[in-house]
Amino acid sequence: MLIALGALALALVAQAPAVANENLADEPPFGGQLPTPLVRPPSDRRPPAGFRLSARDAIRIADRAEAVRDERAETPGMRPAAYERGDDWQVSYFAGAGSSRAEVAEALVDDRTGVLLGAWHDHQLDDPLARGYSGAIAQKVNAPYVWLPLCLLFLIPFVDPRRPLRLLHLDLLVLLGLGLSLLFFNRGAITTSVPLTYPVLGYVLARMLWLGSRPRRGEGPLVPLVPVRWLAFAAIALACGRVALNVADSHVIDIGVAGVVGADHLAHGQGLYNGSFAPGVGIRGDVYGPFNYIAYLPFEAVFPWRGHWGDVPAAHAAAIVFDLLTALGLIALGRRWRPGAAGRALGVSLAFAWLAYPFTLYTMNANANDSLIAAVGVGAMLALGSPPARGVVLALGTAAKFGSAALAPLFATGTGERRWRSALLFSAAFVVVAALLILPFLPDGGLREFYDRTLGYQASRSSPFSVWGLAPSLDFLRPVERAAAAALALAVAWWPRRKTPAQVAALAAAVLIALQLGATHWFYFYVVWFLPLVLAALFAAQPSVLSRSASPAGRGSAS
Repeated sequence: MLIALGALALALVAQAPAVANENLADEPPFGGQLPTPLVRPPSDRRPPAGFRLSARDAIRIADRAEAVRDERAETPGMRPAAYERGDDWQVSYFAGAGSSRAEVAEALVDDRTGVLLGAWHDHQLDDPLARGYSGAIAQKVNAPYVWLPLCLLFLIPFVDPRRPLRLLHLDLLVLLGLGLSLLFFNRGAITTSVPLTYPVLGYVLARMLWLGSRPRRGEGPLVPLVPVRWLAFAAIALACGRVALNVADSHVIDIGVAGVVGADHLAHGQGLYNGSFAPGVGIRGDVYGPFNYIAYLPFEAVFPWRGHWGDVPAAHAAAIVFDLLTALGLIALGRRWRPGAAGRALGVSLAFAWLAYPFTLYTMNANANDSLIAAVGVGAMLALGSPPARGVVLALGTAAKFGSAALAPLFATGTGERRWRSALLFSAAFVVVAALLILPFLPDGGLREFYDRTLGYQASRSSPFSVWGLAPSLDFLRPVERAAAAALALAVAWWPRRKTPAQVAALAAAVLIALQLGATHWFYFYVVWFLPLVLAALFAAQPSVLSRSASPAGRGSAS
């Protein structure tokens, strides 16, 4: 059924409507509507033709904005300049002169009503992501009538009223608690939203380390009351709803456009890292590994890139398929881990939880590429029994987004049997596949230029969406965190000596979270990197999947 949904999505996404009227939330990096050109008015005193306000009027209104007043307190000598922006005004404030002249604040004024449309400085001036545009990312997914029901769906099937204090309840609530951070992000309050992500990441990291090093059975069945058949139907309904929402109401952000443009370059024999990745589109898209763009090739072949960001059906199709592949992989993982009916129930539970968790829909409806990494992570778990196979799968992830390489030591030793032999077979497959995926696409400057344009750029970029970017005074701690993350990635390869597949999943999630804690740029899409591994580790820790009352026909041993 999920495969059929993917085929349906390929048929429907070509009909996604393009954006027509100017909207700040439709412009890069949220969507492909190009910003309206700025025009300097012929006079500051008289309104231009068709305008009600003059440039001086617009400046007087802009001066009253809180962001402008705050910036003036920091930069007393800044000077305003008013520009026609379509039918409205943009007032930009500059400091310095000549080559050192820089914009330090900005305000938009509605010419017809004289209403201040928005004003920004500091992080919000430099990064539109920080401005809190309503629904700019993932559109209707942010609406309470979508988000809150998903939270309830994600939680309710796994609540055991007879064991209200069991730890699984807290685990799931903490995962949902990340929504509080998103609430403040959507309001443009990143000084609150960013700190709120770290308690969630820290808790999940600690839980995964505990499950990975000291596995203990939970109490009671995973799904105490709901029949697994209901979960299966609910999962199908969720998948259908997600596809429909993506087709009807979603933008393609710059990440998804980058994948499609890169695939177009490959299809036409053009270089990926030649410095002209997407002329006219205005994005820096050549920051990922080659496999990211290869993964988009089938979708770009069906829906070719036309050079218009406002209509990118290939990105919609790719995001939908990556999402559904992850759900299918989780079904297969459950069947792999437990025999018979218990395995089917575990797989359905995992897929349902993935489809119900709001941040997976948030990622898919933004048409980002991060669910590709989620699918690769599940694929690596499915290939865990074969060192060469898991080496190949993890190399694919590494050649898409380089953070996956942090899992290489853990997957090299796997469950700990025949560690040296497994490590050698894994390493050979990993190195060969990674080389085959990367070396043919190197730019003229070789590995150094490739590094500078990809991992080097990502490591050096400034971003207010991490504690390191928001509070530079803490930067002295970042090398310590990164060293600890590297030490963890190496340590879990050798300890515990023997591991169950569920322990490997837990430790893999811990390594990814530790890596993200030290990242300069962190965003909500990154949750899907570790979420399937977290769900697998948490659900596998329960002694059974279904209670007797929730098992088929309400009889027999559950699982």
